[in-house]
Amino acid sequence: MYRFRTFINSPWLLLFGFCLIMLASCKEEQTYAEQKKAEYRAISSFLQNGVTVLDTEMGDTILHVDPINWINEEQFYAQDSTTDVSRNEYVLFSATGIYMQIVRKGAGEKLNLEGDTVRLLCRYKEFNISGDSLQTRNDNAYYIGMLDEMSVESSYGTITGFFIQGMMRRIYTSINVPESWLVPLRYINIGRQLSADEEIAKIRMIVPHSVGQSDAVSKVYPCFYEITYQRAR
Repeated sequence: MYRFRTFINSPWLLLFGFCLIMLASCKEEQTYAEQKKAEYRAISSFLQNGVTVLDTEMGDTILHVDPINWINEEQFYAQDSTTDVSRNEYVLFSATGIYMQIVRKGAGEKLNLEGDTVRLLCRYKEFNISGDSLQTRNDNAYYIGMLDEMSVESSYGTITGFFIQGMMRRIYTSINVPESWLVPLRYINIGRQLSADEEIAKIRMIVPHSVGQSDAVSKVYPCFYEITYQRAR
């Protein structure tokens, strides 16, 4: 008969096990500075590589983003606040870290920044860049009843907004419209499609956690959005 010695009660083994647990715990807990560095790397990789998201059942493309060319704000304003979609061009707003592409400026007129209150309807896709996954959306027939409606107010150049109803409010349990969602309102038109040759405004954005929705803020991850804006009434 073979006898096997056990070291379960050995103080050295217990100490070794404790050290392994502590080491694993330290690896899991990142500082805020480390989380921001990871976010920066994730955004840089997204800019260079883009992404393609496929429907695993149907094989359809849900989201496709080519590698991104970005310009600074000075060039953006010199181009009459437009981005060259043919070059997949985005503008970087240095103060917030937002990268934005105006796919369509849209029908209607711009928001009066000196004083205006409007209701807007939005459909969107939200891609978690760090998680490499399509996180939420309301742009297809399945979520037709989850259109995001928000009230937006501008006063002396400041824009604020809150969600009245919709997917963002339900998922993130907050009425506050993320700061990033309000940025495009300075540059797009917010009308309605009244004829066949008119289209509502559409933008694409890379959004750092600091100007994102509540979950992104708390967990420190960036998102990519594709959003349409339409005046409710």
